[in-house]
Amino acid sequence: MKRFKVFFDIEKEERWLNEQLQQGYRCTAISGLGIYTFEKTDQRYVMRLDYQGRLNKGEFDDYKAMYEDFGWEYLSGPALSGIRYWQKEAAEGRDVIFSDRQSKGSYYKRLMNYSLWLGMLCLFYSLMLYQDSNLYHEGLWSMEGALFWKAFLFETPFVLLKLLPALMAVLLGISYYQAYRKYSLFKV
Repeated sequence: MKRFKVFFDIEKEERWLNEQLQQGYRCTAISGLGIYTFEKTDQRYVMRLDYQGRLNKGEFDDYKAMYEDFGWEYLSGPALSGIRYWQKEAAEGRDVIFSDRQSKGSYYKRLMNYSLWLGMLCLFYSLMLYQDSNLYHEGLWSMEGALFWKAFLFETPFVLLKLLPALMAVLLGISYYQAYRKYSLFKV
């Protein structure tokens, strides 16, 4: 089974993946385009997500080995996102990755940095996109009647596409704020 879904919040993505597990579908692959591949399973699994910035090969191998030592299976996800997907059979009391205040605080700090830099990139891109252009074609505003409405409705999807990076920047700003609130609870 394949599902298409796009997330701006890593915790919502983790909840959704665990809901799929509760329905008996185990995630086997995740593409960079938001396509999740699932297979039917009778076993109980749990999935956890972690965000790690850019890791060189040695750091990644150490990071991966540490989790695998505790029984987690690494699912390869989108390479550039930095989100790491971990899955294992459910076991009471051993289904969490971050078990103390310091590791939870570090996790939320990494999420803040992820949201901040991705949001800044979207904002920069949208500012570059709108620098010398209007959202709608200039001739639109001189049209009248039915011709105006037809042209307006035709151009609106393209305007929404132009506004997408700015909307993403706002959503990532909200994600940053949510991560900051949680980080402030675990600050050591």
